[in-house]
Amino acid sequence: MDMTNNPDIEAYLEKLAPERLTAIQKLRQVFHKNLPNGFEEQMSYGMIGYVVPHALYPAGYHCDPKLPLPFITMASQKQFIAIYHMGIYMDQQLLDWFIAAHAKASSQKLDLGKSCIRYKKPEHIPFELIGDLAAKMSPEQWILKYTSQLKKK
Repeated sequence: MDMTNNPDIEAYLEKLAPERLTAIQKLRQVFHKNLPNGFEEQMSYGMIGYVVPHALYPAGYHCDPKLPLPFITMASQKQFIAIYHMGIYMDQQLLDWFIAAHAKASSQKLDLGKSCIRYKKPEHIPFELIGDLAAKMSPEQWILKYTSQLKKK
């Protein structure tokens, strides 16, 4: 995945405090290096996101089919840096793996919501583990997981 110059992403980055900028840029590098081919980077819900483009999943996101299917987003929030990973929300095995791996990779207590991983201090982000997490699901696997959950509703 290329780190192309997206004006919207560049504008987002320009607004960040220096310590947050460094962490977000490093997360971008981690995602670009580790996400399987097929995901695309774009601004998504006011955050830097990685999505399954309409070319791979024409139906788009069920909440708004004009939007591509979101997978991972990251944001510098007021109190923390957040990584939103939809895969851990919908895949219990992946979530269990991540919780166990995080305990080994970080001395910090995991601050986790349904799909939100929060880090209050940039230096507490286990970048290598986040890369491992990003690599665990291809766009095709994500589409299958996503569509199987939609059918249940």
